[in-house]
Amino acid sequence: MDSAAPYLTHRSDDTAAGQVVVLVTGVVDSVDWIYDHWYLLALVIAVCWGVGEWVVRRLAAKASAERMALELVSTRHFDPSLEEIFRRGVQLARASTAMPWWAPRRTKAVQIRLRADGSAPLRYRIEGPAGGERLLAITPFGPDVTVQRAGPIVDKPRAHTVRAEFILRGKLISPLREVPLTPDPLQPLVDAVSDLRAELGDLAEIRLDIQRAPKWALRARRLQLMGAARRSERREAQRAARWLRQDASGIEDSLGWQLQQMLTDKPASGAGRRLVMPPVPRRVEPAEALGKLAEDDHLVRVQLLVMCASDTEGRAQARLAQVQAALDVFGGRSRWAMRGWRLGPWRIGADHWPTRKGFERRWELGHCQPPRANWVRLEELTGLLKPPTVHCRLPVLAGDLPTFTFGDPHLLLQGIYRGPDGRERLVATYAEETLFEVGVGKAGGGKTERALAQAIGWAHAGGGLVFVDPHRDSWPRALPFLAHDHLMQRVALVDLNGLGAHPRVSSWNPLGMHHGQVAHEVVEAIADAYASALAWDDATAPRALTILTAALTVLVAINEAACQAGQPEDQATIFHVRALLTDPGFRKAALAAVADRLDEETRAWWQSVFPTLPPDAFAVVLNPIARLAANPVTRAFLGQPAGAYNIRAAMDSRMIVWVCPGGNGPTDRLLTALLARDLLRAARSRRDTPEEERVPFRPYFDELITLTGAAPETIAAMFEDLRKYKCHVHGMTQLLSRLPTPVRLSLVQNASTLATTAGSKSAIAPITAEWGDDPGPDRVATMERFEHYVSMNVHGRRVGPVRLRGPHLDDVFAAQARPQQAGALERAAQANAQALPLGALTDRAAKQLGRVAAFLAAHAPAGATAVRLSKENEWK
Repeated sequence: MDSAAPYLTHRSDDTAAGQVVVLVTGVVDSVDWIYDHWYLLALVIAVCWGVGEWVVRRLAAKASAERMALELVSTRHFDPSLEEIFRRGVQLARASTAMPWWAPRRTKAVQIRLRADGSAPLRYRIEGPAGGERLLAITPFGPDVTVQRAGPIVDKPRAHTVRAEFILRGKLISPLREVPLTPDPLQPLVDAVSDLRAELGDLAEIRLDIQRAPKWALRARRLQLMGAARRSERREAQRAARWLRQDASGIEDSLGWQLQQMLTDKPASGAGRRLVMPPVPRRVEPAEALGKLAEDDHLVRVQLLVMCASDTEGRAQARLAQVQAALDVFGGRSRWAMRGWRLGPWRIGADHWPTRKGFERRWELGHCQPPRANWVRLEELTGLLKPPTVHCRLPVLAGDLPTFTFGDPHLLLQGIYRGPDGRERLVATYAEETLFEVGVGKAGGGKTERALAQAIGWAHAGGGLVFVDPHRDSWPRALPFLAHDHLMQRVALVDLNGLGAHPRVSSWNPLGMHHGQVAHEVVEAIADAYASALAWDDATAPRALTILTAALTVLVAINEAACQAGQPEDQATIFHVRALLTDPGFRKAALAAVADRLDEETRAWWQSVFPTLPPDAFAVVLNPIARLAANPVTRAFLGQPAGAYNIRAAMDSRMIVWVCPGGNGPTDRLLTALLARDLLRAARSRRDTPEEERVPFRPYFDELITLTGAAPETIAAMFEDLRKYKCHVHGMTQLLSRLPTPVRLSLVQNASTLATTAGSKSAIAPITAEWGDDPGPDRVATMERFEHYVSMNVHGRRVGPVRLRGPHLDDVFAAQARPQQAGALERAAQANAQALPLGALTDRAAKQLGRVAAFLAAHAPAGATAVRLSKENEWK
C-alpha cells in the first residue's frame, strides 16, 4: 500500500497537467482551423444575419401595413405658442411606441410628411402606428387646426427623381439653431417649393421620422462620448506637458541663462535642470461632454429623407438644392447635411448603389433607421412639429387659384398673378362660387377696366350680363372686344344719353304686361322705385304712396286687358297716371273698363276715398312724372306701349345688355330706380323656373355711389337675395363709406370677392379691416396704378388677399379685338334693343293717350259714357 501511493500521486499530477495541455492544444487547433477555414465562419454569420434580417423585414412590413395617416389643415389665424408646439412633440414621441410588442424598432416611429405636389403650397401629414390615432387626432392647437383622416397617396412615375438623406454634421452634441416662430420656420421650405409647377410633374416631399431613443443605445452613445472626451483631455494634457518641457529646455539652453550662471558667485538654489510639473488632465464634466444628450427627457432619434421629382430634366435636382438651402436655416454648431460622399463632380448618396434600395424600402414602408448621429431634443424640432402658421407667406398655386382659360364658362377672370419665380398667369375664380363681387378704388385705378375684362371674358364664354354705366365710358371701351359675329345677336344697347344729331333710343314700358309679368309685382316694383328715389315711406308720404299704388293698379289692369285682347299697342304708360288722376272722363272710362279686374277694396277706394282728396294732393305724385316727360329721351323711352326692354328675357336668353342712363340728376335717379327695381323683380320672378334650369346672369353696376343714391334699398336687396336666382351682382365704387349703410353692410357681408386698388388710407381702411389689416392701409395705399389686392372664394375657402395686376383689355384680349367691326356691332346692338329715331318715338308717345282712350271706349261696358279728351289732357 505504501509503495503504491507515490505512483498514484505521480499519475494524478500527470493527468491534471495533461488535461490543461490538451485543452490549450484544442483551443489552438480550433483557432488554427478557424483561421484556415474562416470563410465557413463568415458564411455561418452571414446566413444567421440574413435569416434574422429577413424575419425582421417580414415583421416590419406586416407592422407597416397597420399604419394610419392624418392630414392637418391650419386656418389663416393659426398662431401657436411654444408650449403648444412642444406638447404636440410629446404626443408624437409617445405615439411612436403604440405598436405591438413583436414589431421591430424600425417601425416604432411617427412620420411627419411635408409634401408639395401642386394641390396645396405645403401639405402637412402625420403617419404612424394605428394605435396612436386617438392620441394624435386631438391636437393641442385647438380649432385653428383641422385633423382629417387621410388615405394613401399614390404618385404617378416621373421621368426624373432625386433622393437624399440628411444627417447631423458639425458638433453633434450641440443643438440645432433656435429658429423663432416669427416668421414661420417653415417659410424657407415653402419658398423652396413656391415655384413648383404641377403641369411639369414637379413634386417635392420631406419626411421626418421621430423615434423614441432606446435606453441601451443612449447609454452606449454616452459612454462613447465620455470616452472620447477623456481621451481628448488626456491628449490635451500631454500636448501641454510636451510644450512645457520644450519651453524649459529652451530657457536652460539659452545664452542669457548661461551668462547668468557664469556671472553668479554661487550657484542659485535649485541650480541645474528645471523641475517641470506636467499638467493634470482636466476633469471631464458630463454636462459639457454630453451636451444635449446629458438628459433623458424629450430626446429622440430622427430620420430626415427628401425626394424631389419632375418630368423635366434638371428641375428635380434644382428643387433638391433649394430644399437643402432651406434646411440650412436650422443649422448652427450642428447642421443638416446630405449623407454620402463626393468625388469631384459626383456625389454618391441615396440615389446610388448600395444605399438606394434601402432608401426606397424605408420611403415606401415608413421604416425609421436613423444614422447614429441623429439625436435631437424636441425643442430643436419646433419649426417642423406644426403646420404653417399665420406668419407663413404661402404662394398661390394653380390648385388654390385656377388659371383663366378664355372661353371656359366655369371660370371668371380676376387678374394677373406674379409668382415667386417671376412667372405671370391669368388667375380666375369659379363662376358658381363668385356670388357677389365688390371693387373699391380711386378714379382711374383700374377697377372698371378689371370689371370690363371680366364681363367680356364671361360674354365670350356664353354668359349673360347687364352692364349699368351712368357715364357710358365703358361701352366704347368694350365695343371692339365684343365685335364678333357669334356675339352680335346677343348684344343690346340701351343708351339714354341722346348723343348725336339723330339719336336712336330703345323703349320700355314699366307698366307693360305683354311679356307676361305678374300684375301685382309690376305695381309693387314701380311703387317701391318711386319710394326709394323720393325717400317716401309710410311715415313721410303715406297718402302719396296710396294714390300712386291705386293709379298703377288701374293702369296695369288696363294693360292686362289690352294684351289679352291682342292689342298690346294700346297699353297705357306711366305718363297716363296724370290723366287717370286729373281727367274725370278718362278715369270714369278706365274704372268702368277694368272694374271686374279690380278687387273690392281697390274699387271702394276709388269710389269713397278718391273723391275726398283735394286737388293739391296729386302734385307730389305727378311732379316727378312731369320731369320725366319734360326730357325727350326719357319720354320717348318710357312712353311706348310695348317696350322692347325686357330684362327677364335677357336673363333667360344669355343676352349682353349695356344700359347707359343719362346722368345723376333727380329725373335720372328716378329712372335708375325704376330700372333697378325692375331688375330685382325680374330676378325674383325666376321662382317659376326650377333651380337647375335657371341660367346664370351677372349684373355689373359701375359707379355704385350714383346708382345707390337712387335705389339704396333695391341695391342692398340684390346683394342679399339674387344669388338664390342665379343672378350674381358685381359692384364698383370709389368710396365704400359714401354708400348708404344698408348697401355697404350687404356688400361687405355677402361679397365672395373683395377687391381694392390704391387710394387714401381712410378710404381703404374699411376694406383692409375686413382682412384683419393684413395687408394694412399703408401698404395698399402705396400700390402702383392698376394693382389690386383681392380676396376670393375658391372651393369654399377664402384665398388671399392676393396682390394682382388688373387685366388691361389691350393686353389680355388683344387677339379678340375687332375694331373694324365696331360699327357693325353698334348697329346690331341698337337693332337688338329695337332702338328707333328719337323723333318717331316722341310722336308715338304723344299719341298714345288717344289710343288708350279709344281702347277703353271700345271695351267699355254697355251704358258707360264715352270718354271725351281735350287738348289739355295730352302730353305736350
